[in-house]
Amino acid sequence: MTKRKLKPFVLPTIYALSVIMLVLSMYLIQSIISNSMLNASKMKNEIEYVDGEITDNKDQELPVVSTKTKINRPYVAEGITIAKSYYDYKADAKDQQNAIVYYENTYMQNSGVDYKSDNVFDVLSIMDGDVISIKEDNILGKVVEIRHNTELVSVYQSLSEVNVKEGDKVISGQAIGKSGTSNINSDMGNHLHFELYYQGLVVNPEEYYDKNLEDLD
Repeated sequence: MTKRKLKPFVLPTIYALSVIMLVLSMYLIQSIISNSMLNASKMKNEIEYVDGEITDNKDQELPVVSTKTKINRPYVAEGITIAKSYYDYKADAKDQQNAIVYYENTYMQNSGVDYKSDNVFDVLSIMDGDVISIKEDNILGKVVEIRHNTELVSVYQSLSEVNVKEGDKVISGQAIGKSGTSNINSDMGNHLHFELYYQGLVVNPEEYYDKNLEDLD
């Protein structure tokens, strides 16, 4: 075999290329590590920013989705009027007189509001709640009671039809029955007698509509 002698510039060239390859490899590895650390740092900063915005500025008012619950009227039909108002001790003599119920030679203060219409209308739950009582009274007609929370109970009387049963959960605006008549207000014709109890006391419903349950005193 014949030996071939390498030319003088070959070995230095190989060494130089090896060094260049080594440097490029080290640079590439360092670049990959740097990018990974940078991405991790960005993710950490983002997480700390969100957490800080919520906790560090706890005294700052931030916009949130409203969870307030509004008290609605027990009807949406048109042409409904107030036939007899709630008896208010602070009202003038004329308003008090118009809020008196006369039945079997007895005068009584109206404990609710009577809503009248020439046409039968749907009676609606004023809020979400649980049906706690359904009964048919010879004097008051069909009666539905709904508990909305520990402090608020609504009562619907003079119904001609009831669409729910005791123990049902209802939502605001759900039809629970239809207006009708009662013996205690037989001359009123088709109507709904509605009562509202707050903290165990009967109150004037007209003063509570469109209020948020969370804002009640």
